[in-house]
Amino acid sequence: MTEVQRRGFLTRLTAYEPLTLIMLASVAGGLFVLQRLTSEVLEGETFRFDEAILLALRRPSDLSMPIGPAWLTHAVGDITSLGGITVLSLMTVLITVYLLLDRRWPIAIFVFSSVLSGWLASTLLKILVARPRPDVVPHLVEVSDLSFPSGHAMVSAVTYLTLGALLARTQRYPSTRIFVMGAGVFLAVIIGLSRIYLGVHYPTDVFAGWCAGALWALGCWLISKQFISSRPVDDSVETAAGDSK
Repeated sequence: MTEVQRRGFLTRLTAYEPLTLIMLASVAGGLFVLQRLTSEVLEGETFRFDEAILLALRRPSDLSMPIGPAWLTHAVGDITSLGGITVLSLMTVLITVYLLLDRRWPIAIFVFSSVLSGWLASTLLKILVARPRPDVVPHLVEVSDLSFPSGHAMVSAVTYLTLGALLARTQRYPSTRIFVMGAGVFLAVIIGLSRIYLGVHYPTDVFAGWCAGALWALGCWLISKQFISSRPVDDSVETAAGDSK
């Protein structure tokens, strides 16, 4: 490593050290919250809270009818589709291809592998906890797998937050970085809420999914910040060549 490269590395390390420490503390706190929530769910301590929320979203005279106008139910059904595997797969593949065409193949490969491994982690958590789907109210969409954590909430958080965090690194302006991250958070939130409204998940399922998905995305961001270049390959080569002169 040349003197210029060494100074550049130390400058970046000093600039990001406080932010990195905050993020690491957030990861530790998130893991603690997720562990406590999982423990409470396994002990059945959250059922009354979950039941009250699900019942509050239905008409007392007919639990198969959600509160609100008919168009809201239709809109929520459309929103929940944004967290389905088909939509998320298309989104991930298209963004990966875009990054590859933009000659950002290191971050493209990292994006794809981060999202895929996050999906696998969601499936593993479901199997380990093995919580049945809620039967408090009739489901408004067909479901067949386990309930905790919400796959839609976690996988959409993994996908949209990871894509948002890593894509934000490729943007030049702070405003576009904030927008990309904000869009990812917004999509993850409304998708999770849609699962509660449709009666297919307990609120704690969704909260756990958000927590686990956000932790996964944050961990991926921390790793990419330290080890993965967001520059186009040609620019990275030219920068390295310039530093070595």
